[in-house]
Amino acid sequence: MIRIVVADDHEVVRGGFAAMLGTQPDFTVAGTAADGAEAVRVCTAEKPDVVLMDVRMPVMDGIEATRQLNGETRVLILTTFDLDEYVFDALRAGASGFLLKDVTAERLFDAVRVVAAGEALLAPTVTTRLIGEFTRLKPRGNVPSLGSLTPRETEVLRLIAEGLSNPEIAARLVVTEETVKTHVSRVLSKLGLRDRTQAVVAAYESGLVIPGSA
Repeated sequence: MIRIVVADDHEVVRGGFAAMLGTQPDFTVAGTAADGAEAVRVCTAEKPDVVLMDVRMPVMDGIEATRQLNGETRVLILTTFDLDEYVFDALRAGASGFLLKDVTAERLFDAVRVVAAGEALLAPTVTTRLIGEFTRLKPRGNVPSLGSLTPRETEVLRLIAEGLSNPEIAARLVVTEETVKTHVSRVLSKLGLRDRTQAVVAAYESGLVIPGSA
């Protein structure tokens, strides 16, 4: 069973997501929260696999709540996309991906299962656009150095940033999927990154990928 917490300050939205998730035989809604501080408390007590986290909430926003969870629970950010300029900060804080609030039920279910399995939620037409735009608009802080990567690892990182899956990268580079997995693992290890979402952020921040170029 995949245990889930839903955090959103709007009762209707919170209840709607919880009700949808509850229809799946492999999901259990372990709790809900109306603000970030409550989300941290509920996640600490219930130890869910995934938390759906709104960005804009009272008491504590979703970014700080994500940061305080410190990777102990996989975080899917809930966003309206056009309005939530802080989603990039949430990804940097450790979120594994994001969902639009008008997501369909099937996409919601798929996203939760993907993230619960330990993967980042990356969609080339949405996530990379989001990260690229926020990276372009926000001043860079500590820009990651890619000097430790081999040329092939750098190329793999570039393709991850374009939103390609491991099978797609394997086809592009004419190598096996297992080889790609090895390269991805080494990229994450060398750069001190947790998952593919953080790898995308690093690729944009370092200038390896220019927003809009993909």
